Formats: sequence, C-alpha cells, structure tokens
Amino acid sequence: MSHLSLQAEYARPVAAQRRKPAGVRAYGWFRVVALAVVVLALLAPLAWLVASSLKTNVDIYDPTKTIIFKPTFENYVNVLTRNNYFIYIFNSFWVAFVSTGLSLLLGVPAAYAMSRFTMHRSALVVLMARVIPGITLLVPWYYVFSNMRMVGGFTVLIMSHMFVALPLIVYIMISYFDSMPLELEESAQVDGLTPIGAFSHITLPLSIGGMATAGILAFIFSWNNFMFALVLSGSRTKTLPVAIFDFVSYASIDWGGLMAAATVVTVPIMVIALFTQKYIVSGMTAGAIK
Repeated sequence: MSHLSLQAEYARPVAAQRRKPAGVRAYGWFRVVALAVVVLALLAPLAWLVASSLKTNVDIYDPTKTIIFKPTFENYVNVLTRNNYFIYIFNSFWVAFVSTGLSLLLGVPAAYAMSRFTMHRSALVVLMARVIPGITLLVPWYYVFSNMRMVGGFTVLIMSHMFVALPLIVYIMISYFDSMPLELEESAQVDGLTPIGAFSHITLPLSIGGMATAGILAFIFSWNNFMFALVLSGSRTKTLPVAIFDFVSYASIDWGGLMAAATVVTVPIMVIALFTQKYIVSGMTAGAIK
C-alpha cells in the first residue's frame, strides 16, 4: 500500500470524527434562526420609533418613505426647547431617584430582618403588596391626598412610587440575604461585633450587588410610570410619560413629536439597563443556588 493511500485511510476516521451529526447541526442552525428572530422582534419597534422621530408627519403617513426619507431634527427641537422637556426630564429623575433611595433605605433592613428571623408572614404580606394592582388604590389615594392638599406635589408622587418600589426591593433582597451564609455574621460577632455591627460591616457590603439590582429595577419602574403621575402630578411636577400624552389631542396626533418624546424617554433607560445588566441578572438569580 502506497504512502498516499495510507494517509487517506487514516484521514477518513479523523474527518468522520470532526463531522458533527445532522441533528446537532440542525439544532445549531435552529438556535441561530431563533435568536435572530427574537433580536429582530425586539429591535424592529425601536428602529421604527427612532426613524419616525426623524420624519415629518407627512412622511410618517407616506408608505413610500418607510425606509428612504430625508431626516429632520425639527421634532427634537420642538420637544426639547419649545415644550420645556428638560423640566420634565428633571422631574422624572428627581421622583425616580428619591423614591428609589427611600425604598432602599427602608427595604434593605426590612428584608434582612425577614430573612434572618424567618418572618414568613411578613414576607407574605410584602408579596401581596407586590401583587396588588396599583390602580385599585389610586382612587382612595387621590381622595385622601386631595383632602390633605398634597395632589400636584412631589411628595405624593414619591410616596405612590414607593408603594411598588418598596415591596419589589424587599422581595429581591430577601432572596439575596437567604443566599448569604450565616456563618459570616456569627464569626464577626465572635470577633466582638454586635448584630447591627455585623450587618453594617459584613452583610451590607456583600449585598451591594443585590441592592444595585433592586435599585435599578425600582428606578426603571418609577421612570416609566404613567398611571400614578397622570392622576397625582400637577403642571409643575409633570413627568416625562405624562408629558408625552400632550402630543395626543382630540382632533389629531402629532406623531413626529410623539416619537421624538418617546425616544427621549426610552434612550436613558436603555443606556442604564445596558451598563447594569450584569447586576440585574445576578440579582434576579440570587437565592437560586446556594
């Protein structure tokens, strides 16, 4: 047998080993196609939103200019300068930041107590508060706060957002504290720390990831909230989601301005979620594996 024939005989088994089964190749192609479909379904509305914000109202209604059109920034000029959207951006940031900060300040110690002292009934109450739709309390809130002359101020907006943010933070942090070994705090107390000292010096620094996750999710909820702000805010405290509604009138809709305003609302949250996604994933899976 010649040297070339020997190489061919030995090459066949190696090539057969490298060749993947048809089922494995089909599954790989299926994953690629499924991923492409999901990404396209998520990005297509965003691309349409941004493209529409760069069109005039006439171009938006023209199907021949769906892809090819002459972009204009008039909608953004109208949103950011003529309609004073910088004030609404500040209002949204202020309400979201304060409500998230106060919810973390109250929710983290509450979650720690429920986790370490196994307060199952209290945790159930928190879960029920998380499940209750906010709209069921909106009418009583408006009645109470209007009698207290608080409707239209930042205080009532912050309190209403805390109603959802606080149970969310407690629910996430309970799972996070459950996943942390109790031996760390016991060792710290043996070294002379009090239970409060062990919590502040040991447990709290180790739970920064969970706090970041809970805070980010609470901030996103507050930023996007429309229902509470629509009923409880005033002209001075109007937030971005409510301000977008001004482009919808009885007779017509300013689609260009509406899309530009929606882009202004969407982009900051997308940037925050993009840079903090690792905290969100790690916090949402906390407690799944100890």
